[in-house]
Amino acid sequence: MIRFARKEDGAMIAPLILVILKDMELPIFEEVSEEMVLSILEEAIADPAYRYGYKRGLVYEVDGKVAGIAFGYSSEEEPTIDVPLKNILKKYGIDDELELFVDPETLPNEWYLDTISVAADFRGMGVGSKLLDALPEMAEREGKKVIGLSVDEANPNAKRLYERHGFKAVEERMISGHLYEHMQKNILEK
Repeated sequence: MIRFARKEDGAMIAPLILVILKDMELPIFEEVSEEMVLSILEEAIADPAYRYGYKRGLVYEVDGKVAGIAFGYSSEEEPTIDVPLKNILKKYGIDDELELFVDPETLPNEWYLDTISVAADFRGMGVGSKLLDALPEMAEREGKKVIGLSVDEANPNAKRLYERHGFKAVEERMISGHLYEHMQKNILEK
């Protein structure tokens, strides 16, 4: 079943976000252990204003387990979504000037799918597709008619999945030193 994420999901959501952050090879891993990043993420998920705050996410749940997640935000929120992380970093004794993300990812007037991740035990079961199918509700909740996302050019399987769900490449951009294709889907087009 797909539902909105809740504060108490943090311990199950954080490892799925960690997979994405590691794939992006973010500089935080040069400064902080994976275990500490997990603790930081788990705490940050409880802040609804954060990039991965529970109010920004969908969860696909199977038998009480989080099988997959999708998190996003409207393009106008991008400048402020990481501000809540600064206080948590400080609490852990980490320089609050350390930023996970420095490159802009969104295009104007879109709801942006920041992260979609499926737990290893549930891959190949259509969880990602079901989460993608549920995204229009998130976008509409934010008053958006377009959903955007970035797909690593080194991941053609993900690109094909997004294309099957109606996303089209609109531009290329560098994010954290990796080349990504920015894709968009107009949710009013069937």
